[in-house]
Amino acid sequence: MEITKLSRDYTIRSYECDRNNQLRMITLMNIFQDMAYAQVTQMGFGLRFCLKNKVTWVGTNYAIEIDRLPKMDENIRIDTWPSGEKKLSMTRDFEVFGSDGKSIIRASSQWVMVDFIKRRPIPLKERLPEYNLVENRALKTDFPKIRDLERIDYQAKFRVRYDDIDLNRHVNNGVYVLWACEAVDSGFRIKHTPCYIEIAYKKEGYLGEKIMVNTEYDGLTAFLSVNTYDGNNNRELARAKVIWRER
Repeated sequence: MEITKLSRDYTIRSYECDRNNQLRMITLMNIFQDMAYAQVTQMGFGLRFCLKNKVTWVGTNYAIEIDRLPKMDENIRIDTWPSGEKKLSMTRDFEVFGSDGKSIIRASSQWVMVDFIKRRPIPLKERLPEYNLVENRALKTDFPKIRDLERIDYQAKFRVRYDDIDLNRHVNNGVYVLWACEAVDSGFRIKHTPCYIEIAYKKEGYLGEKIMVNTEYDGLTAFLSVNTYDGNNNRELARAKVIWRER
């Protein structure tokens, strides 16, 4: 199967922007997921394929480099393509171009196909038809391990809402990026914007669970650990690294 980059145009709407007239990070993540779903459907292993074969796609990592976020009414173009494959994972890249045609955001993500009966990853060659990769990386990364926190400088608490849950019946991966960007002091958040984000997903989060995000600051770099708490099965759900810059 011959695969090329999938390109789509988007116009940023007012309700997709934050107080500074920048595209919300969770909306960017939702657009990425929409693009990924569109292309895997074209490739023949979208939702119908997953339901028939009792499998699902699960994101394990994201790395996102941001020069700037789009603004209201800006016309942008987003490209996505499968850029790499290992036995148990596929790498998918994204690139966002502003209204002037310049690259403004580059991202790479890693996905595994999971048997949702046995709850374990499946070797891709066992289930997928033959296809080619687009051997080009928007963002070169091997998704390095995010280090442990050495201390806690800030702590934020959330509860998993009904709208945080996706078709896989766990917290959607875009919500973790929202939590990571919220888990800093409000005064700091108002004055800064993220320019680089890494996130590693470790466990699933479920409806109604209490979430605690611990943050360690190292200058403009924040290391975060996302955990459940107040239960008998407390788990670390994700780790993140966010590099900020002043607005």
